[in-house]
Amino acid sequence: MGHMPRNVLLIVVDQWRADCVPMLGLPHLRTPNLDRLCREGVTFRNHVTTAVPCGPARASLLTGLYLMNHRQVQNGIPLDCRHVTLPQTLRALGHDPALIGYTTTTPDPRTTSPRDPRFRILGDEMDGWRPVGAFGPNMDGYFGWLAQRGFALPSNREDIWLPEGEDAIPGATTRPSRVPDELSDSSYFTEHALAYLKGRDRKPFCLHLGYYRPHPPFVASAPYHAMYAPADMPAPIRAATPAREAEQHALLDFYLRHTNQASFFRGGQGMAAAMDDAIIRQMRATYYGMMTEVDDCLGRVFAYLDETDQWRDTLIIFTSDHGEQLGDHHLLGKIGYFDESFRIPLVIKDPDAPDSRGHVENAFTESVDVMPTILNFLGGEIPNACDGRSLLPLMRESVPSDWRRELHYEFDFRDVFATRPEADLGLTMDECSLCVIQDDRFKYVHFAALPPLLFDLADDPHQLNNLAALPAYAPAVRDYAQKMLSWRMRHADRTLTHFRASPNGLEKRSRTQTGE
Repeated sequence: MGHMPRNVLLIVVDQWRADCVPMLGLPHLRTPNLDRLCREGVTFRNHVTTAVPCGPARASLLTGLYLMNHRQVQNGIPLDCRHVTLPQTLRALGHDPALIGYTTTTPDPRTTSPRDPRFRILGDEMDGWRPVGAFGPNMDGYFGWLAQRGFALPSNREDIWLPEGEDAIPGATTRPSRVPDELSDSSYFTEHALAYLKGRDRKPFCLHLGYYRPHPPFVASAPYHAMYAPADMPAPIRAATPAREAEQHALLDFYLRHTNQASFFRGGQGMAAAMDDAIIRQMRATYYGMMTEVDDCLGRVFAYLDETDQWRDTLIIFTSDHGEQLGDHHLLGKIGYFDESFRIPLVIKDPDAPDSRGHVENAFTESVDVMPTILNFLGGEIPNACDGRSLLPLMRESVPSDWRRELHYEFDFRDVFATRPEADLGLTMDECSLCVIQDDRFKYVHFAALPPLLFDLADDPHQLNNLAALPAYAPAVRDYAQKMLSWRMRHADRTLTHFRASPNGLEKRSRTQTGE
């Protein structure tokens, strides 16, 4: 296989929920290109991001490290420069990794000046990538492209995402956005992807193809705004009232009181928790429309790979940084501990595993597995510190006997510029964290300084009934807390722990061997 060109296309969409994959049985959503990828690859049914929101999620994806190890715990928190990143490992293999989209990375302040303008924005591009289609700080790259294409930008340029028409009411809408689909941000990223690939002229490539959608603002360009009927959308899963929902936990109560619609709709008014069923269904129809637009964009990229006969030599990975509450539990965004925020799609087409075509894999997989999978495909060494494992054995042979038996994910809710829970909850910065372990039976949520949660997923798949304080469930709390502690101990930083001194000099051990 060594002489074949080895291409990697890592597609990272933003805020795309795991259940929005037609291959897994979702009706109505039209994504023919994602469907093709599912038919020709493997769809992972039980996949999570190991952290939210965007910055921490992408740090895990692009280092293979759990949040407890990479410690870019929130948007705007720096990523320690000592961590080995995907672009660094790709460069060591002789590749020139290209980036379209963004990584939401704040640099290590020890490597630059406090006056570095990258500290004035939510996150910038991770070092090591060659940016060939960046959003740019404050989306300057996209808005500059719009202006250069002759589009008349409003004085407040984000007003392109208001509903069309002077009489339009901001919020969930039946109307299109004010920007045509050929000038949307999804088209911007696609144009840059095609320009980059055409410039490579069939030479091998490693491309991170990022899209902003279906991330808010929840508004779609025509014709995508009207593609789906709100009546066809699933109703939200939530307690009878926000007040009833809030009784579950203090952190949930905080988000129910502080999540505004303005963060999800340009000019939006009111609280997320005040959205009724009809508004949520309209928002979901818009969300589906944005997904179909991204899928149509992917179709253009896939067609080019077909035309140039590169499709068959390319490892294609489709995933998201995190999910979206979308009205479930009366919430919007990617927050807290619910599955809607953490479960994400993962589809992988491995050109070397033709027998796996169309398979749906139920094993528990995590975002930290993506980097080792790419390195495995390219014949590279996986860094010892990496918390994830390559998924190629699951696709080419079968699930290894020692594969993980639970999903793990973390959330740090310390104060950042956009949201400030600390004073409300009476917690210090380092007390604002939670960790989740779950399998098919139970989900246990441990907080550093707040009461825990336990859900019986057999009886309560939607996680409305916390059992952690009930004596009958004390053994389950104990068992899952112990599993979580063991998991954390096994994954304590191991950058150098596989080395040891000996009379023969430095020895390097393999992580999988015992007793040598």
